[in-house]
Amino acid sequence: MFNKVLIANRGEIALRVIRACKELNIPTVAVYSTVDRDSLHVLFADESICIGAPNARESYLRSQNLIAAAEISGADAIHPGYGFLSESADFVEMCAMHGIVFIGPRAETIALMGDKSEAKKTMKSAGVPVVPGSEGVISNFNEALSIAEEIGYPVIVKASAGGGGKGMRVVDSADVMESNFEMARAEAESSFGSGDLYIEKYLIEPRHIEVQLLGLSDGNVYAFGERDCSIQRRHQKLIEESPSPAVSPKLRKRLIEAAVTGAKSVNYISAGTIEFLLDARGDFYFMEMNTRIQVEHPVTEMVTGTDLVKYQILASTGESFKIDNAETCIQGHAIECRINAEDPEKNFLPSPGEIKALNLPGGPGIRIDSHAYAGYKIPPNYDSLIAKLIAFGKNREEALMRMHRALDEFVVEGVETTIPFHQKVLEHPDFIAGNVNTGFLNQFLS
Repeated sequence: MFNKVLIANRGEIALRVIRACKELNIPTVAVYSTVDRDSLHVLFADESICIGAPNARESYLRSQNLIAAAEISGADAIHPGYGFLSESADFVEMCAMHGIVFIGPRAETIALMGDKSEAKKTMKSAGVPVVPGSEGVISNFNEALSIAEEIGYPVIVKASAGGGGKGMRVVDSADVMESNFEMARAEAESSFGSGDLYIEKYLIEPRHIEVQLLGLSDGNVYAFGERDCSIQRRHQKLIEESPSPAVSPKLRKRLIEAAVTGAKSVNYISAGTIEFLLDARGDFYFMEMNTRIQVEHPVTEMVTGTDLVKYQILASTGESFKIDNAETCIQGHAIECRINAEDPEKNFLPSPGEIKALNLPGGPGIRIDSHAYAGYKIPPNYDSLIAKLIAFGKNREEALMRMHRALDEFVVEGVETTIPFHQKVLEHPDFIAGNVNTGFLNQFLS
């Protein structure tokens, strides 16, 4: 087991990792930027070290500061949380050079799966269904035109090194291909330092389904069912649930088999997800692999009774352990709403500032993952997430009723939040019926 774990992140995920470490009896080190000195993860860690200025590039993204903090504190492992350096192969290699264990996959796995075109080729070779498109990076606009003509419009141009909706453009016809291609390339270069693009057939109104995985050093890969992440805006997830209303036991078996096959093909170790697009006919296609713990992991924990973060830490020790089959079976239903400091009435404009008053909901089946408190000042420098609200029930109807109750009880004064938005979505007939897809919010917000 590790002697001490440094958490290279902030906010609610840093707190989540601290809690898992405490249950494993592992001391923790929090790092923070100057604007985060009053954050709860700083308070509840065993030690804390300031690593720089509010700008993430001068603190949470500054690898050398994190390594120095680990060495000063005597931490022999680093948990990256999600975001920031959680999918940086270079950071993993830097940790290894300094004798520090990175709690996550190997550098070569992160690099391979982080290159979307190479990931797609790898999964295709393993027999995992992939969306028709380019075999690799496309070099110019004319090649994009040729591939689009072959597979048929609409198509989507994507940044090979990308994620989070950056460097992506949907193209409906040949006459707008050049402008969209160049815009995607420019955004990819700006966001990821690489203008490499690839192209795929654009599936109209699919569902976004992901399978939660845990790979161990003995070669075993466990799957913990699927999550439906179709409620998203600009490719950013807002509401997630498990199990998916659209996935039958037979389809679940196929999804899990494909995900496990894909993970084994790259010798995957640690927590991660393989994400699919599911069309109306029940056909699914590999989209990408996230080589980290996901924001929405609590819904899976609720329906399986597992602690995925603890398992992720244990997997990084290299020790072999068994997971009971019962822990991979879904029981009940869970829904997660991301409560962000944003104003839905102003195109989700961020709303940083001081939380004047805060009432967190509770009661049966309710879980809150949050670092917020009354008097806490939400900085403008980072993601606007205030809390993750998770409702669990014996079935989807009960989970929905509990989520309605919890949203009614959730009070945040001083900043605008997405609570009213979530209340409206949960009242929509299509959401109640489970009849949604990735295009739902575009219609809902129009």
